[in-house]
Amino acid sequence: MSEGYVGSKLYRIRHSCAHIMAQAVLEYFPEARIAIGPPIEDGFYYDFGLPRPLTEDDLAQIEARMKAIIKAKVPFTRREVSAAEARQIFASQPFKLELIDGLEKGGMDEYGNKTAEAPVISTYRQDTFEDLCRGPHVENSREIDPSAIKLMSVAGAYWRGDAEREQLQRIYGTAFESKAELEDYLRRLEEAKARDHRKLGVELGLFTFSSLVGKGLPLWKPKGAILRDTLERFLRQAQLDAGYLPVVTPHIGKLDLYHTSGHYEKYNDSMYKPIDVDGEEFMLKPMNCPHHIEIYKSEPRSFRDLPLRLAEFGTVYRYEQSGELTGLTRVRGFTVDDAHLFVSPEQLEEEFIAVVKLIQYIFEVMGFTDFRARVGTRDPLKDKYVGDPALWDQATKAIIDAADKVGLNYFVAEGEAAFYGPKLDFIFRDVLKREWQLGTVQVDYNLPQRFQLEYMGSDNQPHRPIMIHRAPFGSMERFVGILIEHFAGAFPVWLAPLQAVLIPVADRHVEYLQGVAKRLRAVGLRVQVDDGKERMNNKIRLWQGQKVPYMLVAGDRDAEAGAVSVRLRTNEDLGAMPVEDFINKVRAIVENKSQALV
Repeated sequence: MSEGYVGSKLYRIRHSCAHIMAQAVLEYFPEARIAIGPPIEDGFYYDFGLPRPLTEDDLAQIEARMKAIIKAKVPFTRREVSAAEARQIFASQPFKLELIDGLEKGGMDEYGNKTAEAPVISTYRQDTFEDLCRGPHVENSREIDPSAIKLMSVAGAYWRGDAEREQLQRIYGTAFESKAELEDYLRRLEEAKARDHRKLGVELGLFTFSSLVGKGLPLWKPKGAILRDTLERFLRQAQLDAGYLPVVTPHIGKLDLYHTSGHYEKYNDSMYKPIDVDGEEFMLKPMNCPHHIEIYKSEPRSFRDLPLRLAEFGTVYRYEQSGELTGLTRVRGFTVDDAHLFVSPEQLEEEFIAVVKLIQYIFEVMGFTDFRARVGTRDPLKDKYVGDPALWDQATKAIIDAADKVGLNYFVAEGEAAFYGPKLDFIFRDVLKREWQLGTVQVDYNLPQRFQLEYMGSDNQPHRPIMIHRAPFGSMERFVGILIEHFAGAFPVWLAPLQAVLIPVADRHVEYLQGVAKRLRAVGLRVQVDDGKERMNNKIRLWQGQKVPYMLVAGDRDAEAGAVSVRLRTNEDLGAMPVEDFINKVRAIVENKSQALV
């Protein structure tokens, strides 16, 4: 959640609505067991142990009761209690009793998360309901507009996020400061459904999934493969221009490699089980960095070799629970536009800034103007990190100093670091104002130390390089999924898998258009002649529905004049123009990677 959101009026409204919802549910199901109910980025939720599955009618009645409680103008009252008092209050609530035990021991908040704060136990009460909570809340429910709240859905959720524990029912809701804001949010949700990449990916013939192949393993169809290849070619050329060197590494590696890197120690929950091959254990590759490190180590290095920038579109495999898989944005096998830079301490800042500028350039080409950066640092209370804290401090300072020099709009988020180093993530906001994490840059002092990397310095003494990990797209799968939704499948011309369809008025015009198609393909345009039996107007509607940028229609006059009549996917009719004029116009649009059609 963003810094400005936490503690804001909207945050307090949503937190209070979570408590009001819990009160309404307890009135509806007196035997309910209540768990936790925090505000989240787009609303709030609360987890319950209930006697039966909830229905849509249940949600409607719970929401109606919430509005009645809000209209009663009930105050929210905080009080601090001892652990013994808390146990008396929540004597019939086993989940709350477990949380109280954690609070009493210290180092845990009321949601079961680790915290550095002193273990103060407090409750908030409104009307007949009291909950274990540190706040903040509204002072009085009159601050909540009852017409600006809505219960959205019900989902399953394991207690404490542990699949071995009891599964609860999670009710999601949302709330805003005004009815107009809620209506705008609901409108954007409907628009998001229409833009859902899972739906459009099938309709546009980009990718598919097969139960026989396995969940979370996308199969790229020809159009999707063209889109993906176009993106890769673009980034590959940008990297070559910036001095990167291409490498290719295998999809598996020995288990020893990941013990050395620390991945197996810190990351094995997200890795697949070892595979026995002739008595040796191998792993499906979870990350590319250990493989690139071994390329670095394959020959002696000197200060003259640095910076060494190794880049790969490397496919990796992560174990994701079935319920977390989501189209292309959460998969089990994906390709990372990965690169690892091996630099000297003197080169670190300059190279880091160059990576940031490369990501900014890529975003500019994509038309991504609404983004900010997040500096992910280690959480000192968690044990998921490797390496010396002093090295972490150096790496964090290097990132912040570089971000300041570039003038990035960034914020610091404790606990968002990779296990081997702090990172700078780019958070993009799409046309529906949804935030997505895309590019990432990480500074790493730890893996070079774990692998004992060296280079010979100008003083003829061995020195240890620093690594920069970076991935501008993040993963090809996720990036394409985001692109589909951002553009609603109507990609810029340079990215469109099919850029123009040539449509004859009658069968006698097919031969002419085949000749035109040959000329268009000769200059690198992706085109197709539709010589099917459908009527011309039906063909135009079909290809507009497929989001093809241009429909080129030809009849007798066009063929005689060496022209085509140009229709856009937006249904705008540009009229007839010489084929050469069309070629020149579209080539300029493609070469400039313009967002425009004309």
